[in-house]
Amino acid sequence: MGFFSDFKASLMKGDVLSLATAVVIGGAFGKIVGSAVDDVIMPIVGLITGGVDFTTKFISLDGNSYADLAAAKAAGAAVITYGNLVQAIINFVIISFFIFVVLRAAEKMKKKEEAAPAAPAGPTQEELLTQIRDLLKK
Repeated sequence: MGFFSDFKASLMKGDVLSLATAVVIGGAFGKIVGSAVDDVIMPIVGLITGGVDFTTKFISLDGNSYADLAAAKAAGAAVITYGNLVQAIINFVIISFFIFVVLRAAEKMKKKEEAAPAAPAGPTQEELLTQIRDLLKK
């Protein structure tokens, strides 16, 4: 087999196709979760925290006081934007919880499918042969 036929064979394996599908669906799911966090949950968090935008919180390392983060950056001040870390932690916790809820629901659905009663088994081969024998005797 040549190089390209080996390459084609490896691409057509179920593992590669499953992985590619998972990556595409994961990217789409990431957009859904991101939208849920940014558009639904974070406004609620903002309401609870009194409208605080954590991404604008910073500490100036040069000791000067600035009106806001943009002014500090415009002045060329070295700043620690701890608010971005706080925002990232909040996003992580919310996204982790969201994914946990989805996975838990999927596991419950899977358990329900597994717990579904199996179809009643038909007669065994021996039972069928016995019935045929009895019918032939009549």
